Amino acid sequence: MRRGICCTWSSDRRSRCFIESSGAGLGSGLRAGENTHSTASAPAPDRNPNPAPIPIPLMSSPKFSAVIFDMDGVIIDSEPRHERAFLDVFEQMGYGQTHGIQFEQYLGRSDRAVWIDFIAQHNPKWTLEELTAWKQNHLIEILRREQPIFDGLPELVAKVATRYRTAVASGSVHPVIDEVLAMKHLRQFFPVVVSAQDVAQGKPAPDIFLRAAALIGVAPETCCVIEDSAAGVTAARAAGMTAIAITNTLPAGKLTHAHHVVRTYEEIESLLL
Repeated sequence: MRRGICCTWSSDRRSRCFIESSGAGLGSGLRAGENTHSTASAPAPDRNPNPAPIPIPLMSSPKFSAVIFDMDGVIIDSEPRHERAFLDVFEQMGYGQTHGIQFEQYLGRSDRAVWIDFIAQHNPKWTLEELTAWKQNHLIEILRREQPIFDGLPELVAKVATRYRTAVASGSVHPVIDEVLAMKHLRQFFPVVVSAQDVAQGKPAPDIFLRAAALIGVAPETCCVIEDSAAGVTAARAAGMTAIAITNTLPAGKLTHAHHVVRTYEEIESLLL
């Protein structure tokens, strides 16, 4: 299945940004690459009237300033573990077979979105905050035990961080993000971390990516986002950013609105480096 602003910077890239939530979501940025058309008296007789589109290399446009990584499904194989944590809590609540949650509908979205819908259906005795903490604790236990960082991800991040400014923008809460970035010494590569807790609207709204760009100090259109979910790709595009989708969670056919769809971290490296 898966942040105004005070930022302290240091030369070793280990500084932490603390973000204060703001109001409504921000609008999308400008899109590049619109075609212009010129007129001609007649087409050449041997010209194909319906030519196949020519792929445009990612780096044919001005070089990106920053790369923003989603976490769940990109850095760590946590989507199925999120589901397991929810199911554990549902079972303990007595809703093991009747919870009514279709997890595929929440890929890339926050836990809060799941619990709001669950509460609307069942009106349980627990508060939203209690349910969120309950599931969060279950998830952290699973992640600590299994540490399912994707093979090849640490190497990619280390290389990308030498050329671009980097950030994490995740639908998870800060305690979960902190647990994940403590694995494989990943925290050193991400001076900016934005959580769904830090913005008014989660994905597919663009808020989380726009906040990350603001904290990094770059224009949204100079950012490239690495995502695994349809909601995340939608959010990145709404922010005016370039979206690379990796098929860790969904098949390529459900990620066609991304600018690039890849299967491996090596493909991402070839696009960016």
